[in-house]
Amino acid sequence: MNTRMTRKGAGAAALAVALAVVGCGAQDDSAHATPPLIGGPGVIAPVTLSIGDLPGRTVDLRARQVLNINVPDADVTAYRGRVADRRIASFTPGRALPAAQGGARFNPGVKALARGRTAVTLTKPGRAPVRFVVRVH
Repeated sequence: MNTRMTRKGAGAAALAVALAVVGCGAQDDSAHATPPLIGGPGVIAPVTLSIGDLPGRTVDLRARQVLNINVPDADVTAYRGRVADRRIASFTPGRALPAAQGGARFNPGVKALARGRTAVTLTKPGRAPVRFVVRVH
């Protein structure tokens, strides 16, 4: 019985190797020339900038793209935002989950909604306002 199982195991291994070799044969790679989008079609990677890099800057985004504003962990919920033209972009405040829920931190951000330009102002108590422009293409 031991010999029989060894023959079956050897046969299965030989079949697996044969299939693997056939799968490695020549193929047309033109269909794989561009990597697939992560997250599915239409997903646009966010732009991440630190709060200190924003004053006076124009940030270019595509419609539906998000500006992730990197702030210190202690400040993640401290910033408030005002978008001059809310048809063009919207502000999302940062949030922090309690430790019992994993303690995750989510930075504040700006989401591009439609083509155009709009001024954005971020405020935090005791700090000078951070002003910048979002240009949506």
